[in-house]
Amino acid sequence: MIMRVDENESYWGRKKREQESAWSHNSAHKLMPNAMVGPRAWIGGFFSRTNNRKFASDDKYFNYTLTHVQEERLHKLQERLGVPFDETRIDHQEALQALWDAAFPNVKLQGLVSEQWKDMGWQGSNPSTDFRGCGYISLENLLFFAKTYPVWLLLKEGGERANWEYPFAAAGINVSFMLIQMLDLHSEKPRCIPGLNFVKFLEENEDAFDILYCVTFAMMDAQWLAMHASYMEFNEVLQRTKIQLEREMSLEDINRVQDLPSYNMLQKESDNCDVQENIEVVGFGSQLADFLSNYDFEKDLYEPDDD
Repeated sequence: MIMRVDENESYWGRKKREQESAWSHNSAHKLMPNAMVGPRAWIGGFFSRTNNRKFASDDKYFNYTLTHVQEERLHKLQERLGVPFDETRIDHQEALQALWDAAFPNVKLQGLVSEQWKDMGWQGSNPSTDFRGCGYISLENLLFFAKTYPVWLLLKEGGERANWEYPFAAAGINVSFMLIQMLDLHSEKPRCIPGLNFVKFLEENEDAFDILYCVTFAMMDAQWLAMHASYMEFNEVLQRTKIQLEREMSLEDINRVQDLPSYNMLQKESDNCDVQENIEVVGFGSQLADFLSNYDFEKDLYEPDDD
């Protein structure tokens, strides 16, 4: 049985109280710091501390030449990375509205600033503040995922759920940032094996980054379930997802996203689940957003730049 988070307030209250004694000193902090958009941007400082990926030092990884198609599509993707979310732009407003409509097709959004956004896992009533660390592309990724694989957004019952669900939106922004960093996409051309393989993906499909995002999100969700994870373990879930993805992205003879083993998992789960009308959507709940705002992820994760 799927249960809406906001229908089980006593459960959430009890669980929250169990952790308050240990986390009370962290109550002033937020899930994600307000970082500026750009190459040095930050969503979850977790990635800067645990990023053990080494850039390739062999000349063959530095001196390779991009094909014309690879260069053109990589440049176009890099332009997307530099676009900040602007709540005054009509197209950005429309994209945000489209994400809501995809997530809650039968619920009218009262406004672009609304407490309703907490039901999707945003920190507060204005999602634009959450995009500061990764920019507009993180919204594009979420929207692509919601439209291409709606079953993952609307019906999250693939196995026994953990006691504490993660917030879809906040987790999604972290996935975007992880991919950008792991693939070295701010460099003129990637200097790591996963990045080298990714440009091959781009040559095969211009939407490779968005598709890879969907695969990564599905990997993270599967890892969450396998660990029966809680918020205390969210960092570890992300780290294990990153390690698994790096391994798959470093395999030989992969030329497109569909060659990744985890792509088959994404497709299989989507094919096995029919999205029915009038399903009960899993809500992430205002209580959950409030809980996140009281937990100091920065203490464990965030390492600000010296400058």
